[in-house]
Amino acid sequence: MSASTAPVIDRKTLEPLFEAGAHFGYSRSRRHPSSSTFIFGAKNRSEIFDLEKTHEALTKALEFVKSVTASNKSVLFVCGKSEGKEALRQAAISANMPYVAGRFIGGTLTNFSEIKKRVEKLEKLMAERESGALNKYTKKERLLIDREIDRLTRNFEGIVSMKNFPGAVFIIDPKREHIVVAEARKMKIPVIALANSDCDLSEIDFAIPGNDSLKSSIEYFVNQISHAAFLGKGVVPAPVVV
Repeated sequence: MSASTAPVIDRKTLEPLFEAGAHFGYSRSRRHPSSSTFIFGAKNRSEIFDLEKTHEALTKALEFVKSVTASNKSVLFVCGKSEGKEALRQAAISANMPYVAGRFIGGTLTNFSEIKKRVEKLEKLMAERESGALNKYTKKERLLIDREIDRLTRNFEGIVSMKNFPGAVFIIDPKREHIVVAEARKMKIPVIALANSDCDLSEIDFAIPGNDSLKSSIEYFVNQISHAAFLGKGVVPAPVVV
């Protein structure tokens, strides 16, 4: 579609993005060449994203998310940043999607069969603790088992529900989460990502150019993706509050 025939996005549509601070990029010196076409200008040494283009990219990503969950596949949510971990965890849980809110364990996608064994061990130990089956062990043995449960929980709690490969991964900051991107690409799993101006957008199937460090911006985008996941499953969720 040419620029002259492109649909005009009204200001009201862009207000939530603006209010969330999604338009703030990094300084020009940090800009990756692939993000150049999404930059509108600069203010106080920070580059400013063209929110019309951000909105267009987000719309495409949301439609894709709906198609993934409509086919009964999951979207794996990933964020290791302290600014967005909790928002992403809550958004993923609300959409009943797997998530990694913290350190991504290498091999989660490329060595999925081994990861599944660890998840199954966590589920087994949790079930045994809840049923009282661990009472047969000594106090010291139970303490060691509890520590093992805590370790496995920290690493794998969010992917217990992921019994098969996800239909897509949604990442906050693909530059930081380059291991996730590499594993997803190797396994031919589509990547959706909120990516700031320092990211290589050419590696992302559905790149959403926007601020991936500001808490309010991350919250806005993870809620939008969660909402789309619900819609794809044929569930009408409550309105997203941003």
